[in-house]
Amino acid sequence: MTHIIAIANAKGGVAKTTTTLSLGAMLAEAGQQVLLIDLDPHANLTISLGMRPPSLERTIADVLLGARNLDEVFYSTTQERLQLIPSNHDLQLAESHLIVRENYEMILSEALKTTPGFDSILLDCPPTLGTLTHNALSAADLLIIPTQPEFFSAHALRDMLNMILTIRARYNPRLRYRILLTMLDRRNRIHGDLAGQIRTAFNQATFSTEIEIDTKLRESPVFGKPINQYAPNSRASLQYRELAQELGKTFHELR
Repeated sequence: MTHIIAIANAKGGVAKTTTTLSLGAMLAEAGQQVLLIDLDPHANLTISLGMRPPSLERTIADVLLGARNLDEVFYSTTQERLQLIPSNHDLQLAESHLIVRENYEMILSEALKTTPGFDSILLDCPPTLGTLTHNALSAADLLIIPTQPEFFSAHALRDMLNMILTIRARYNPRLRYRILLTMLDRRNRIHGDLAGQIRTAFNQATFSTEIEIDTKLRESPVFGKPINQYAPNSRASLQYRELAQELGKTFHELR
């Protein structure tokens, strides 16, 4: 059974791409066959794996426009069992054309039905609630919402929850969500207070694992490697490994 996981938040700068790459790498490290899909026209996930977006001839935009099948746009990465469907600025042009197509919210969901052989598929969403994020959530079994314990990031959760209700009602009643606290600074009292408030408000919908600030996470994209290859013993590596283990338990509980 393939688990489809969207990583999204309407607020930018909360470690969506970092979480997509790091979690995907840890799942692959644990023996899973993993596919990452870059759904952001800024292509940060693609860049983080050492690729040059302008030079790519095959991207997720081709799939969404119906020009190629998913299995025609896979790229290998430096990590075994981890593959990528990349993005570039063509996706921005593609997005403007999607909205005129019938049932455009389900295009990605239908495309993923032709992609057997993966244990997990992770969708890195743009920091907007537009067409691309709608497609991701309509296809996903689980939405992970990375949330920095700061006011504006926590406030953006309201928009995400409203969108979840809409997607469930119209396209994907099976969609579930979990909140992941990211970029946590334990020396910052405000971070501690807000993290506690988020846990109180969302209870079991919040992962036990927390991702703290780690400079190694900012360095690893420069070398085109996920954190488990760049700094396998770093705090971030340990925490994302813990998250991968907790994710397995989460899917078991959601059955």
